[in-house]
Amino acid sequence: MAEDGTVEEVRELLPLPERPQGGKGVLRRNLRELIRLLGIEVPPESETGKWSHVAGHALREAFIRRSGGLSEDFFEPLIGAAVYEPDPSFNRWFVEPAINAFGRRRVRVELLTFLRTGTDRERAGSARAWYWTGLPLRHQKLRAGTLAEEMDDGADEALDVVTAWREASLREFVGNENLDVRRCILPGLRLDPESYPPEVRALVDTAVAIARSHPDEYIRHRVEIQVHQ
Repeated sequence: MAEDGTVEEVRELLPLPERPQGGKGVLRRNLRELIRLLGIEVPPESETGKWSHVAGHALREAFIRRSGGLSEDFFEPLIGAAVYEPDPSFNRWFVEPAINAFGRRRVRVELLTFLRTGTDRERAGSARAWYWTGLPLRHQKLRAGTLAEEMDDGADEALDVVTAWREASLREFVGNENLDVRRCILPGLRLDPESYPPEVRALVDTAVAIARSHPDEYIRHRVEIQVHQ
């Protein structure tokens, strides 16, 4: 109910549509590397039709149980798995240990690089993974030898990277017509012009106009939810 006593319209969020097929080879390569680094056993790929999810779940459990830190060798396959995992729920399994081991700032910088310079699949994947970078640092044992003061939640917020991400994602949404990229960026896109530097604020109206007139139902639906929040 609104403050004036009127009943507000209930808006139910549509689920993010399934992503285009492809990229499974890159995802599985990163999963196999993480399995090797952890030294765990996972059923062979030939024994299950959803091996990536089976492997991801096994990796998640292994990271939770792990009592030692993670070496530098873990960073690239963790980020690669997070970016190429098509399910926006399962990619948390890789973002979370990466943040805890290597710090929020480094993970965000790497995802920002994917957004700016990656393929469209990597740009969309970085947007899905970015959602989880606000997680608290829960698994202290995973840290990779970083000084405690550098890993502190407050000191490690990487606000300059957040500002850069907002601007880059706004520009990408406006300038990149790829459907998957726009679908994945929009849920995290701030549509308040005051959230941006003066020189890019006009792009917010452009982004809203693009979304409202877009042929994709999800994008049209999602933008109306966000502009009324």
